[in-house]
Amino acid sequence: MNPNEQKLEYPWGDQQPEPGGVITVADGVRWVKMPLPFALNHINVWLLRDQIDGRDGWTIVDCGVSRDEVKGLWEQVFKDALEGLPVLRVIVTHMHPDHIGLAHWLCERWNAPLWMTMTDYAVARLWSRPAVEGAAAVGTNGQPAVEHFARHGLADPEAHQKIRERSNYYPNLVPDVPAHFTRIMDGQRVRIGGRDWEIIVGYGHAPEHASLYCASLKVLISGDMVLPRISTNISVFNYEPDANPLPLYLDSLRAYDRLPEDTLVLPSHGRPFKGLHERIAQQHAHHAERLEEVIDACAQPKSTSDIVPIMFKRELDLHQLTFAMGEALAHLHALYFDGKLTRSTGGDGVIRFQRA
Repeated sequence: MNPNEQKLEYPWGDQQPEPGGVITVADGVRWVKMPLPFALNHINVWLLRDQIDGRDGWTIVDCGVSRDEVKGLWEQVFKDALEGLPVLRVIVTHMHPDHIGLAHWLCERWNAPLWMTMTDYAVARLWSRPAVEGAAAVGTNGQPAVEHFARHGLADPEAHQKIRERSNYYPNLVPDVPAHFTRIMDGQRVRIGGRDWEIIVGYGHAPEHASLYCASLKVLISGDMVLPRISTNISVFNYEPDANPLPLYLDSLRAYDRLPEDTLVLPSHGRPFKGLHERIAQQHAHHAERLEEVIDACAQPKSTSDIVPIMFKRELDLHQLTFAMGEALAHLHALYFDGKLTRSTGGDGVIRFQRA
């Protein structure tokens, strides 16, 4: 456990649900873990006891990726953890594959509606369409992504080819998205199991990320906006090449300032914890340190690719490298749009940044 983690409280210690098992973390709230095929090897999903239009059942929050193994684990959950009751609704915090991948299957399996924000629903619908030959890929892979990363200094032909070959990466994990949905919005109160859950929308990590807070339980389902061990990925990718997401993310965290100190945070990755305000302070400090690191490095012109090994000291596989480049560029853009860096494109077509 790193020093920052030691400042947080973990009510369940090292206890975690087995695949297909559940742990009750609050009245009517159950914790389920699903495996992921990445270095980040799990996602937490949540079961909320519910009643809609006189029907007793459950609301699911987030889904896992579309894999037969994950479907099998869900079937085990349905058999052992739902008390013979149906799934009444599926809420998705945002459009990343580990959160929405099985939404279509779950909604069809239970004839249940999908609830999520408008922007993330629309992006998921767009990205889940497989690329066809001759058409531009959408998402963060394929030829548009190759060109984006090349502009920012990624010169390795092998990496280019691997990114190009992953043009159907998103639809492989999210093969479909329900054709209709119910929109949730910032500040809305959703009645779940006789309790109000407030929607808190945040930006920077996803287009329109929804967290859920229940004041009567003092429980926050934080999605990816607040994680206990790792920092939330904040990236610039090819589909919005001039994005400035880091200030959006840090500003979004202010929405949690009013929550009680003893709020139980249910994150998408890692263990449930208390210490929300401490963790948010850690995130502000982390990004302030990274920004100082980046601006110091840019005393001489630096590409995004040059910044990656400065920010990330460990060995990175290709999946991690693309996110690391996206995050390095997010920090460069935060400084550039704040007037602290200049940028220029060299004769080699690579964009470089330098201290103003």
